[in-house]
Amino acid sequence: MVVTQENVAVNGGSRFTHQEIADTLRKRIRAGDLKAGDRLPTQAELAEEFGVERGTVRQALRALQDDGLLSSVSRGSPPRIAGPVPSRHDEPQPTMVGLSPRLTEAFSVPQVRIDAACLTAQSLIPALGEPLRQIHEGRIRPERIDVRILLPGRDINLAFPVPVEGDVDAVHRRWLDMRNAQGQVLRYNLQSLRSTHDIDVNVTFRALPFTPPIKLYLLNGAEALFAYYTVTRREEQTENGPLDMYDAVGSESLLFSFEKRTGQRDAAFVDQSQKWFDALWETITTDLTLS
Repeated sequence: MVVTQENVAVNGGSRFTHQEIADTLRKRIRAGDLKAGDRLPTQAELAEEFGVERGTVRQALRALQDDGLLSSVSRGSPPRIAGPVPSRHDEPQPTMVGLSPRLTEAFSVPQVRIDAACLTAQSLIPALGEPLRQIHEGRIRPERIDVRILLPGRDINLAFPVPVEGDVDAVHRRWLDMRNAQGQVLRYNLQSLRSTHDIDVNVTFRALPFTPPIKLYLLNGAEALFAYYTVTRREEQTENGPLDMYDAVGSESLLFSFEKRTGQRDAAFVDQSQKWFDALWETITTDLTLS
């Protein structure tokens, strides 16, 4: 969303903070609307756009400079977008460590779009805890949240989890119960924001006709998070005794980040990942009922 003076007036004349201005400009840089080497508008033009004093604009620009996103910040000519823009997510981290801060950042914009392809929603539920907490505390305030999730269909023969030997149905029922329960919790946690914060929330699931060998999270079309499912043998205790199975614990998978703002290579990966997801969503997947 490009903020204009008209937007400010519609919002009742409320003034933007320097952090909100910095977040908006940061989003434009990450989306590629502002590229390395481009000059920003003048401080006077930014002050007029956001309906604030120039001092507030200068604070926002200093915050972006501290993040390494701007160069030549001064009272003279407008600063340039630094290039190449460094990524703050260079080191891969386990999913349970790396996913939450990325989601929190993704939820800081007015229009949030999260696409995910995974085996279950096991990693998404705890990772969403921090952005939801910040929404409840009033620290971030998205206007709309759209979440699309691809999960394996209930009737396919899963590649994993599968028993080492024995009862395939028992392992499949365990996975299906987990898929449904976690999906319902995720949908409830997000859709409750409609009544508590008047946020437009849409959560949709579709069924894959295959077992995804990877997990993929696409954040606002600007970042792709990618991890491999590594299959391992493990035993789980159940009411009917131990289940010896080949399974993948996705929360421990290393999560690799690709951001459009970091250069052509990463931008191409994000774009191709989004095309891959959209093609699956629109073609060979089917409606998924969590029951």
